[in-house]
Amino acid sequence: MPRYRLTLEYHGGPYVGWQRQESGRSVQQAVEEAVAAMLGGAEMPTVFAAGRTDAGVHARGQVAHVDLPKDFAPERLLTGLNFHLRLEPVSVLGIAYAAPDFNARLDARARWYLYRILTRHPPPSIEAGLVWHVPVALDAEAMQQAAQTLIGHHDFTSFRASECQANSPMRTLEQLSVQRQGAEIHITARARSFLHHQVRNMAGTLKLVGEGKWQAGDVAAALAARDRRAAGPTAPPDGLYFMGVDY
Repeated sequence: MPRYRLTLEYHGGPYVGWQRQESGRSVQQAVEEAVAAMLGGAEMPTVFAAGRTDAGVHARGQVAHVDLPKDFAPERLLTGLNFHLRLEPVSVLGIAYAAPDFNARLDARARWYLYRILTRHPPPSIEAGLVWHVPVALDAEAMQQAAQTLIGHHDFTSFRASECQANSPMRTLEQLSVQRQGAEIHITARARSFLHHQVRNMAGTLKLVGEGKWQAGDVAAALAARDRRAAGPTAPPDGLYFMGVDY
């Protein structure tokens, strides 16, 4: 039974997230249905992803693995899956044979996320649903300075969703950088793993710094408080992208 590694991109807007749920259609469901169609309607295999993105969150480099009961050439599987996904905002960018013990989630050494904030007064039209629209100027340099207080191994309770099911709030944030790209602010985060809503909560907190309402010291104090109420608001899912995985 061959194992395949898939690289996917998707627009998360129509979905309840990556993982199958009874409350609505998920990216996982769409991909698994495409795989089942390739198998002629046989029993639907499970597709395991490196990151379980939330409702409305997008991906440019999601990695997944799947075991199939028959051998397909990767090129044929790529073409077939994209054909069956043609009505979904999901695209399979690449497929390769994987080692029998490869696990897209457990083998990940680091995950990358990008958060996009559009800082102009006119609302987005083409990019609607793909950025967080903040119609005021933000100080990217101040946000970058404040972001550095979060790098390292910390208790991130203040940036953790109340419904987070992780066993521990301890995480090692390897990178958190803020850069201006034209009319946008880009926040890039890298860690082996993240808590539920951690990137969105960090983005919402850094936005307060960009507006001049908070200073870097306020962000450090929020982290030290170990209390979700001490940090800033949760940024919307629109601007968040799962960018890739390091193995």
